[in-house]
Parts: sequence; C-alpha cells; structure tokens
Amino acid sequence: MTDTGKLIAENRRAKFDYFLEESVEAGLMLTGTEVKSLRQGRANIAESYAAVEGRDLALVNAYIPEYGPASRFNHEPRRPRRLLLHRRQIDKLIGAVQREGRTIVPVRLYWDDKGRAKLELAVAKGKKAHDKREASAERDWARDKARLMRDKG
Repeated sequence: MTDTGKLIAENRRAKFDYFLEESVEAGLMLTGTEVKSLRQGRANIAESYAAVEGRDLALVNAYIPEYGPASRFNHEPRRPRRLLLHRRQIDKLIGAVQREGRTIVPVRLYWDDKGRAKLELAVAKGKKAHDKREASAERDWARDKARLMRDKG
C-alpha cells in the first residue's frame, strides 16, 4: 500500500501474532463525530478484526473515542463499522476466511490523499508460540549483526 496518507493508528501486534499474506485497502462507513474524532488522531485498532456479516465485512472492536463537543449526538466508541470494498474483493476475503481458516486483520488506519479514512486489511494466518520465538530470535540476530558491522567498520 502507499504511504502518502497521514497515519491515524497502526496495529503493531499484527506482525508479531500473524503471518501477513496479502493486503487490501478498504474504506470505512463512519458517522460525522467519528470522523472528527479521527481528525484529532485518536483511535485504536490493536484488538480489532474484520468479521463477516451476511455478504459484507465489518470492522469489529475498533476503538474511536467519543468527540467531546458533540454531547448527546455522539457515536458508540466500539460499534461495528461497515467496510467498503468491491464485491469481488469481499468474496475473495470471505472465501479465505471460510475455506482456508484465515483471519482478516486490520494493519493500518490512515487518511488518503483525498482526506478519506482508509483501512489496510491483511489476510493473516496465526503464528504458533514456536513461530513467535523464531521471529524474535531472527530480529535479535539482525540487531546484533548490525551492531557488529557498525563497530567493525
């Protein structure tokens, strides 16, 4: 995906907990107070996931805090939000979840060039404990190798 937009929230645990396979950019169906709250840069997608609801996808458990000045017209902070994708993309993602046992994980929430909130989704396969240890060991070795190269040369 492109890095042209301004980052709102990132799910950094996704790379640690899952093998991320293919990614897709999706729009979000938001209310006005949710957009204003996102403009303040406050959101959390760390514990969220995309769920199949009928023939659509919804972002579940994403936290967008209430917008202070909206008082009684505010939104529910953890409500399910519909994801906007092409029908072919939705069918492909639903097929990956149902047939292959994959999970759809949100990776980044950001503003695109036109000022619209976009969500980068990834089809992911869960890591086992030994996979996580292996990834951690590789990361440590890369850090040590860089340190050795810097000290030598």
